[in-house]
Amino acid sequence: MTQNDKRFSILIPTWNNLGYLKLCLESIRKNSTYKHQILIYVNEGSDGTADWLKENKEYEYIHNKENAGVCWALNALRTRVKTDYILYMNDDMYVCPEWDKVLWEEIQRMPDNKFFLSATLIQPRPFFCKSVIAPANFGESLETFREQDLLDNYRTLPHTDWFGSTWPPNVVHKEMWDLAGGYSVEFSPGMYSDPDFSAKLWMAGVRIFKGLSESRVYHFESVSTGRVRKNNGSLQFLQKWGITSASFMRDILRRGEPFDAGKIGKPNELLLKKDISRSRLKKWLCAFKKSGQAKALWE
Repeated sequence: MTQNDKRFSILIPTWNNLGYLKLCLESIRKNSTYKHQILIYVNEGSDGTADWLKENKEYEYIHNKENAGVCWALNALRTRVKTDYILYMNDDMYVCPEWDKVLWEEIQRMPDNKFFLSATLIQPRPFFCKSVIAPANFGESLETFREQDLLDNYRTLPHTDWFGSTWPPNVVHKEMWDLAGGYSVEFSPGMYSDPDFSAKLWMAGVRIFKGLSESRVYHFESVSTGRVRKNNGSLQFLQKWGITSASFMRDILRRGEPFDAGKIGKPNELLLKKDISRSRLKKWLCAFKKSGQAKALWE
């Protein structure tokens, strides 16, 4: 099989998470309809990940002896991409059958490359966003994972296509990835880099941010991010874009709302105007506090 026969280049950053990575890769092997280029970025690899990949010639990987974070990892993997479509996936995910078939068929219906698509996550614990199927507990760890139970029931979980693709697994054409400039390294190690990437795609002219209900992926939730020292991504997003990430996702991308082709590219204008005013005030207060003027004012 040549690279031209492969549909997606799947980018997977991993950080000392070998057990979950093996499960993720095995699910791609077993449950994919098509063949894909798989690219892995190993942060540290002190748990044996790098050694394991070295023995398994099936996978391409880059090894960094320190934890560079998600943004640097994804941008580095971009240099190895050999297909037209870049798909970002976390190492603590398990793809269900035909996950890629659904995404691929949707791509074939697109009029051009200005789209950003996501699979729909299934998560064990309650979650605030309607784009995720939760709670749907098929195990919260490798030890408690009920794989066959998931495979028997994942199709029966009610859901619909939704607005607001931001989180992985997501897929974008390489031309739009490059136009947006990849993932912003100032958000390292990666908190809020997802909505920032979506914001850059929006600025680049993308208006179709669609989650596909029938493309389903089980997510063990924060297996890696729970260990990392987080950047203040919400403040960084506000200072960069002049709007809160919550407002961008809710009022511009309409994340979690049922997908309606008639509403593509139409923000919730009234809510957006209110949130922009609040965001400007919040941005001013943050800058004011950071400058030291607030302390001087009260002394």
